[in-house]
Amino acid sequence: MLKGLYTAYTGMVNEQHRMDTLTNNLANSATVGYKKEGATSQSFHDVLAYKIKDTSETPNLARRIGAMSMGVKIGENYTDYSEGPLKETENTFDLAIAGSGFFAIEFTNKAGVTSTKYTRDGNFTLTEEGYLVTKDGDFVLSDRGEQIELDPLLPAEITEDGTIWQDGSSVATIGITDFEDYNYLEHYGENLFQTVEGATETDSDARVISGYLEHSNVQVVKEMVDMINVSRAYETNQKVVQTYDSSLDIAVNQLGRLNG
Repeated sequence: MLKGLYTAYTGMVNEQHRMDTLTNNLANSATVGYKKEGATSQSFHDVLAYKIKDTSETPNLARRIGAMSMGVKIGENYTDYSEGPLKETENTFDLAIAGSGFFAIEFTNKAGVTSTKYTRDGNFTLTEEGYLVTKDGDFVLSDRGEQIELDPLLPAEITEDGTIWQDGSSVATIGITDFEDYNYLEHYGENLFQTVEGATETDSDARVISGYLEHSNVQVVKEMVDMINVSRAYETNQKVVQTYDSSLDIAVNQLGRLNG
């Protein structure tokens, strides 16, 4: 009978994980270039009956051979890379990518280590020295992998191929990087992605749209509906636990009582 408790418990843990994912999406619904995440689950049929010290489940529940839990296992999170809607800003250095690909960013962490990260957030600005940077001050890279330096006193025009023109001359080209398989990308934080081992870059035919920003692809209404469904599923599992608790109370405290 106790197996039902474990089944309901794993269901509650799984729904909590799904809720965390949905609330993160809603929190970033207004974040420029944000790509929403989803969560998958694996049923008992998928994970089979036997596990050898499996600590991949929250919160690190190790189960030795022979332990059977007819419940659900948290699967993997995935990212929806579909394009979000574009919004006009009339700011030359606000850039959106029409098509697949990412802006390449020279990112420096708190330890001073520099690496290349990728983002769809084109909310860029020009420093007093003329460098094109993100809102956090990281350098935007050109198609040659170099920092982009402009004359801050001259007006600039950015064409759809990413070329930046000043005073009738081509100064630099915005670097757009694409990948053969987005499964080799992972969230880094700060609205950035980073590659993992096996990532392969490929040419992108995307267009750079100046004066626009790509907004989040999160559909707020859909996320809220999913949150309601998750809440109800969580409550259902919770009621199962309460029912088992009542049954155990009767079995332990009442069935064994002798009538005087």
